[in-house]
Amino acid sequence: MRLRSLLFVPGDRPERFDKAAASGADALILDLEDAVAPAAKASARAAVAAQLRADRGVVAVFVRVNPLGTALLDEDLAALGGLSPDAIVLPKAEGAASVHDLAARLAAVGITAPILPIATETPAAIFQLGSYAGCGVPLAGLTWGAEDLPAAIGAATSREEDGRFTAPYEMTRSLALFAAHAAGLAAIETVYPAFRDDAGLASYAARAARDGFTGMMAIHPAQVATINSAFTPTAAQVAHALAVVAAFEAAPGAGVLQLDGRMIDAPHLVQARRLLARV
Repeated sequence: MRLRSLLFVPGDRPERFDKAAASGADALILDLEDAVAPAAKASARAAVAAQLRADRGVVAVFVRVNPLGTALLDEDLAALGGLSPDAIVLPKAEGAASVHDLAARLAAVGITAPILPIATETPAAIFQLGSYAGCGVPLAGLTWGAEDLPAAIGAATSREEDGRFTAPYEMTRSLALFAAHAAGLAAIETVYPAFRDDAGLASYAARAARDGFTGMMAIHPAQVATINSAFTPTAAQVAHALAVVAAFEAAPGAGVLQLDGRMIDAPHLVQARRLLARV
């Protein structure tokens, strides 16, 4: 499953589903959690269930349910019973124990879907990031959030005035990135809230791709094209990766080679193969 862009859509706004699907996003996240007011939860569940029963086309459809330990989650799962979204997004996940718990609940109501944990939304979650590797539960990727965690610890914000993350949340981002790759999962960057700031979004998404994230969540259809561009290798990058692979194939016993006036070795070959796998 290609996951460059994952677009949130409020579950109680079914009139937006088709427009979101036409945005170019690789996946929609139909939201039953934060984007839906308590009074609208029931109508949101009905709308999401109807969308899952309909012809979904080529765009993957994920559903973000409410957190474990809430009656809201039980109601979400009852409404989605027997359906098969492309993934279930789990907010406030706290490591392997959380995904095992949710997987059992999904099986009990006949939902067949991998899980995408939002893995950094509570203080306890940070200390469980390494537990996703080898957890034995099918996972669609790993992502993180920078909004719930500061609220949970009483921090004023997760960002500097210029939009950069403060030190605690920069560390959280890095740990989530490494946890995803340690588990062999798609590493999904968190949202960029200023959806009218096109230049800021482009810079943010480019930084994420540079750092090793493989995709990013979006909160508005207008963000999708920029995100897709950032996580799609350029023709020049593909050509260079092909040249690296070809150089090592031509000299299978070599440890270090020269290419375009630079030395390349095993890590460059690994990088090239990873990039080509994304094309």
